[in-house]
Amino acid sequence: MRARRSLRRAAPTRAPKRKFIIYSEGKNTEPHYFQAIGYELLGALVDIEIIDAAGVPKTIADKACKRASSMRRSRGRTSSFEEGDQVWAVFDRDEHPQVSEALELCRAGNVKTGFSDPCFEVWLLLHFDDFDRPDDRHQVQAQLAKVCEGYDPKGKKSADFSKFMPNVTRAEERAEQQLTRREREGHPPSRPFTTVFKLTKELREANLAYKGKNAD
Repeated sequence: MRARRSLRRAAPTRAPKRKFIIYSEGKNTEPHYFQAIGYELLGALVDIEIIDAAGVPKTIADKACKRASSMRRSRGRTSSFEEGDQVWAVFDRDEHPQVSEALELCRAGNVKTGFSDPCFEVWLLLHFDDFDRPDDRHQVQAQLAKVCEGYDPKGKKSADFSKFMPNVTRAEERAEQQLTRREREGHPPSRPFTTVFKLTKELREANLAYKGKNAD
């Protein structure tokens, strides 16, 4: 006897949320910036977990790699929620030791990096204009204070980052072009450059992709 086909419409299958786990060197600047990204540019389909003040680059890399390894081990026992999750390490050249070791550890451990030389503020400056001066950390932060209202390099090093959000895609373009210029000048590239644009692009693209998958 032929089985009867149900005429009931199947319930739509929703794609699972994407989660980005970000290990951050900074206590204020980076966490506050990525919180603004979450509030202003992302919907409920992308979740950001920020671990701030996670240490020097080598320590950040160690922690991020352990988290990524733990997630890989657990995927066989959990739902598809974690399938598209990413772990990122965000840190600077600054004057830190073992930066090269930290970058290599992340590469080997399947952890993506948002790396800035000399500091994260290079990425913030690119929301306003191109920047190619080989300044040190203090000079870069002083330049940001000139163009960003409320940013105090001697204080909490934060600002109203919601005002940066309309310029994120333009900052990504500038950062990518900046990195190309540094790579043409030599390898490894010299300052200033940043790869934080790769993280913001991943966040925005994940949000757009999951909006499409979950559309009726």
